[in-house]
Amino acid sequence: MLARESLVLAAESRTSRGPDDRTLSLGADADDAACLIAAVIGERARGRILYCLMDGRGRTSTELAVVAGVMPSTASLHLKRLKSLQLVKVRAQGKHRYYSLNGTDVASALEALSVLAGTPERFAPNVPHRLRAARVCYDHIAGNLGVSLLNRFSVLKWLTGTEGCDSGYEVTAEGMRAFERIGINIEETRRLRRRFAFACLDWSERRPHLAGALGTALLGVALQRKWVARDLDSRALSVTQTGRHEMIARFGLDDVPSKKPSLLMCEPWV
Repeated sequence: MLARESLVLAAESRTSRGPDDRTLSLGADADDAACLIAAVIGERARGRILYCLMDGRGRTSTELAVVAGVMPSTASLHLKRLKSLQLVKVRAQGKHRYYSLNGTDVASALEALSVLAGTPERFAPNVPHRLRAARVCYDHIAGNLGVSLLNRFSVLKWLTGTEGCDSGYEVTAEGMRAFERIGINIEETRRLRRRFAFACLDWSERRPHLAGALGTALLGVALQRKWVARDLDSRALSVTQTGRHEMIARFGLDDVPSKKPSLLMCEPWV
């Protein structure tokens, strides 16, 4: 296993020399650039690393080596490669270096790949209940809870827009008042230098959940008010008793998922 990893890295080092080996050139041919990124993500150890970072947390190369099932030295080479293509970023803090995904575009691409990896006919999700119920999709709520919330916001006419993947949403006057009642300042959120609100196709539910600055603000409120709690080392979210009561009362959700937190480091790469 370790010998194969070394051979893969050595082969890439020999065959990928040039500007693209250091960073993804903005002037590069779009097809070639996409193929390069796909090839890098497609290596299994790197895939495990990237999907582990989907919870938005930073992790050291040693921790990611455990997730990827490779030696720390091999994980460092993988991370160097991912960083060269701007798929991950690194932050130094004291003597440690913490790696995380390089923004929402990377997270959205990984989520879309998870959708493609599913079985197309008669979809029946083969996803652990703790992840399907509620989880973090980089910086917003996903899973059954995320899909249900977006559906309720549409039914309550707080948001307007189409249901297609990557479609944008606007907040209605009624929605602005409702979101501000739970602590989301819509005008401040709209001024952030990112997309305001759009649909992100959920890989376990195959229906959209809310992404963008508004989705991030909603997750922030849910965590601050202790409606949900993050698992120790997983993307999964657990809905608290308070959160269950609040979301039923405020949003009219019929079925709010509840579960106990898990201590698993990362879910398997799917």
